[in-house]
This record gives sequence, C-alpha cells and structure tokens, in this order.
Amino acid sequence: MIIVLKPECTKKQVEEFTNQLTKEYNIKVNTWVGTQSTVLGLIGDTHDIDIDYIAAQDFVENVKRVQEPYKKANRKFHPGDTVITLPTGQKIGDGGLSLIAGPCSVENEEQICGIAADVKKAGAQFLRGGAFKPRTSPYAFQGLKAEGLELLKEAKKKTGLPIVTEIMSVRHIDMFLQAGVDIIQVGARNMQNFELLKELGKVKKPILLKRGLSSTIEELLMSAEYIMAGGNEQVILCERGIRTYETYTRNTLDISAIPILKRLSHLPVVVDPSHAGGIAWLVKPLALAAVAAGADGLIIEVHNNPSKALSDGAQSLTPKQFENVAEHILSAAKAFGRKVD
Repeated sequence: MIIVLKPECTKKQVEEFTNQLTKEYNIKVNTWVGTQSTVLGLIGDTHDIDIDYIAAQDFVENVKRVQEPYKKANRKFHPGDTVITLPTGQKIGDGGLSLIAGPCSVENEEQICGIAADVKKAGAQFLRGGAFKPRTSPYAFQGLKAEGLELLKEAKKKTGLPIVTEIMSVRHIDMFLQAGVDIIQVGARNMQNFELLKELGKVKKPILLKRGLSSTIEELLMSAEYIMAGGNEQVILCERGIRTYETYTRNTLDISAIPILKRLSHLPVVVDPSHAGGIAWLVKPLALAAVAAGADGLIIEVHNNPSKALSDGAQSLTPKQFENVAEHILSAAKAFGRKVD
C-alpha cells in the first residue's frame, strides 16, 4: 500500500501516523520525502487496513494498494530516482552516463594496470575486471581469485578508478570488503542465488545485479528485492542480454527492458553490450542503442590483446577501439540531453 501525504503535512504528523500504523498493523513503513510531497510505503500484510479510514485523514492526499510483489524496488514506493554515490565521488543514476570498462579477467599486473590507465584516459569512471570467473567449462580459466583482487587494488591505486568485480560465493564477501571492492557484481548465473543475495543485503556496498540468461524482468526485480529487504538499497540493475532462439549472437540484448525497468523501478539501470552480442564490432551499435533507450551506464569489456585473452576475447575491444566507442557514446549522450563531464 502507498500513502501520499499532502505537502503541508508536518514532520510530527508523519512520525505519529507512521508509529500508529506500525503499532496497529504490524507492518513496516518506508518513508520517502520528496520536494513536493511525502510518500509512505507500507510493507507487509495490509489486507486488514481500512483504506477509507486512511484516505479520510486530513493530511493524506491519496492512497492505493500495490499488486507487484516487489515493494522496495518499486517506483511507486520511491518516486524519485535512486542515485548511487561512491565515497570517491562517482555517481550512477544522477542523469549522467557512467562508463565501466576493463577486461573480462584479470591476468597480470601489467595487463590490468595498463588497461585501467587506457580506459580512464578514454573517459571511463569505473574499472571492471574479473578476479573470480564463472565458466561453463570446469577446465577453462577460472580467474586469479585473491591475487586478482590484489591486482585490482593496485590498478585502483595507480589510476583512482573504483573497482567493479564479480562475487561468486558467500564465503568471499569478507575478502571483497577487505580488498576494498567498490561495487560488488552479481553475475547472471547467480541472479537467483538467494542465500548470496540475502548476505549482500547486509553489506554497505553498491551491488551491480545482472539479469539472468532466461530471467524475466519481474524476476530481476525480485532478486533486487532480496538485497534491499536485507537493508542494502544500493542496487544497480544490469541488462546483459537474454537467451533466445537466435544463435548468431551470444545473447539477445533486450533493449525494451531498459525503459520498462526505469518505469517500474527507481533503481539505476546499466547495460552490458559486450556479453549481449558476444562480438566486438557489435558493442558500439548496441551501446548507442542503450544510451538512446535511457540507460544510466554501460559496462564494456576492454583487453590490450583480445586474441590472447584468457576469457571472452571475441567480445573485447582494444583500448584504441574503446576510445572510439566512448567518443561516440558520449556524443550520443549529450544529444539526448544527458549530463556528460
């Protein structure tokens, strides 16, 4: 249930009304204070609440029930956009376009530090890189693990770029926190690893949640709900392509998911054109399409020598290619009225 209070409603009235609701009905109340009004989101069993009684209060503007199972991720409960702000100052979801770039896998210090310097020069504000890599084959390169995290730290120290890297197990959370990972990524294969999501709900770090290969939009939002229900509301949604009948591309980028997610949820949405297409030359047109559709950011794979990459070389751009793509992406963002530094 959502209750919109009138602009003249005082802080004292909000507190008294909230206390009354939680005491009488054993529910939780989320409060969102906007520039024009205050919105109360009631979470729990609201069937016994008399909607007419609520609407009759002098300070209530309107009230309505919400049918969607996701509450905290729902824009109806939180009309304003959520902006993820890192301690280093970078923001995602503030009306600008965030560029996250780097290799699929961290391979050695020279590689990750060199790529970090290159993508920063081209305009990236975040460094992505896999220390732990989920692979379809158990015989494929699985990442440098703890050593990879240390190399990411070194790249961050040299460039100042915040780190975005994927977690695969609850056991690794402390390791990620100690390594100073700035944004913890949950990969497509772990989107419905609910035990992991619940534990990440206790972490005070932004979580980049990738859509599963065969998951619906509602399932993605429900996974975000798991994290938010645990207390961590710093969630970034990521569309990275879904599995369809098409075999030419690695996945099919669901462009329609971007405006739909922006309409249904207040959470920022980034797009991964690299994993969607799986082909390096497709990254640029897919990235431009994502910008046009309203994405808050892009996460792009860049490798200094794609033909020798230990994972996902076919979809990786060289630093020079990324520089060209970034130039066009930022120009497109400006054309669509986005804030670009």
